[in-house]
Amino acid sequence: MSKRSLAIIGATFVAMIYGSTFTVAKDVMPTYVQPYGFIVIRAIGGTFLFWILTFFGPKEKIEKKDFPRIMAAAFFGVALNQLTFFKGLSFTSPISASVIMVTAPIIVLILSAIIIKERIELKKVFGIIIGLTGTAILILYGKSIGDSSNAGWGNFLVFINAFSYAIYLILIKKLITKYHAFTFIKWIYTFGLLYVLPFGYFELISINWGVIPTDIYYKIGFVVLFTTFLAYLINLTAMKHLKPTTLSVFIYLQPLFAATFAISLGKDELNLIKIFSAVLIFTGVYLVTHKPKKITEN
Repeated sequence: MSKRSLAIIGATFVAMIYGSTFTVAKDVMPTYVQPYGFIVIRAIGGTFLFWILTFFGPKEKIEKKDFPRIMAAAFFGVALNQLTFFKGLSFTSPISASVIMVTAPIIVLILSAIIIKERIELKKVFGIIIGLTGTAILILYGKSIGDSSNAGWGNFLVFINAFSYAIYLILIKKLITKYHAFTFIKWIYTFGLLYVLPFGYFELISINWGVIPTDIYYKIGFVVLFTTFLAYLINLTAMKHLKPTTLSVFIYLQPLFAATFAISLGKDELNLIKIFSAVLIFTGVYLVTHKPKKITEN
């Protein structure tokens, strides 16, 4: 199996983790932990685990000139996208937020063309449109968008989240081709922790740990270990073999896996619309990730 194929499998696994996180994190917030406090917990846990990982990685030294890029990646990839998403979600409906989040691949496609001069192929454009259509059908069918006086502001914040994630994917691409992931990811989360701490400190210290049930502790552990640590690590590894536009399209799989996870718990049911949406999503991912085999002359 090629390294590119392994990267695609890894990115799919990350989408599965993120998809299940919607249900898992919902049980934690806001009943036991407030959103910004939860972000700080994630940042602390991620920073700790990534620094431990340093002992198992290559002994590389980061050049001083690369630290501004690392700090920027921490801002867009850890702080801004998480803070704006949770804040935006508090004003708008989850359905609206989910729709806006899937604009990330489109933003990556445009920014990649502008910043790193990546050529836009017509097949990728079709793939993004098809995947976006499938995702929109899946998360909108049979549900209400909701009504909120601050919905417009909330939707804007969630769009900033998607925009922030797109910038992060582009910023990190040059780092991952220069260093091993273990070398710099600890710094991204260290700076990210410093960024989010002022926002979530008071929510963190206000947590009443004594009343939190055991299953909620397990769910907090899942978000720290899998959603934060493992997912970021796999994504960074996948970036060595996939373009930012290719990697970003896997965000389309998250609603699919989220629905599957909910169905398995008896919180949703399967119907023809969801099956049709799944076909569109996988078709879109295929068009963006598939590379035709080169024909060699005899």
